Amino acid sequence: MSDLLFHFSEDPTIVAFEPHVPATNLGQPPAVWAIDDVHSPLYWFPRDCPRVTCWPRGPDERGAFDEMFHTSAHRVHAIELGWLTRLRTARLFRYSFDAAPFTSWAEASGQWISPSRVEPVAVEPVGDLLDAHVAAGIELRALPSLWPLHDAVRSGRAWDFSIVRMLNAQPRGPYRPSQAE
Repeated sequence: MSDLLFHFSEDPTIVAFEPHVPATNLGQPPAVWAIDDVHSPLYWFPRDCPRVTCWPRGPDERGAFDEMFHTSAHRVHAIELGWLTRLRTARLFRYSFDAAPFTSWAEASGQWISPSRVEPVAVEPVGDLLDAHVAAGIELRALPSLWPLHDAVRSGRAWDFSIVRMLNAQPRGPYRPSQAE
């Protein structure tokens, strides 16, 4: 593990992070959540943006991943079309933490938790989120609906994945453009 872990927020003014129970995971004890550098691209999105991300864990998963997702990229990230403008205009900040007070959270790749208050050692703007994906060689898809990809990602375990904020996704069924589009 690196000496630093990260948290991403659209708020650049946070001076300390207090342990809390995530609204989406009420069975967890209060904690401050952080992500390692390798998995930090999972958070290069506006906070409430629904997304599906997947990647092969190693060379032995590469073939199945490429075949399933028709890509040569090392990762695939997807959002809904209705979130594309918000992705392009969001101002996201990366908070850096000393990794010492954190322990690995075994339920998700790259996630770390601390049971106590944590103060960041630095905060910096991420910059253009689309550019960040391009620079990292991540295939970013904008889809009418995330549900087909959601189901495909969960259909096999020949890759790792992260699915976030699906409560904010379009409902299953025919595509309905939002008024924002």
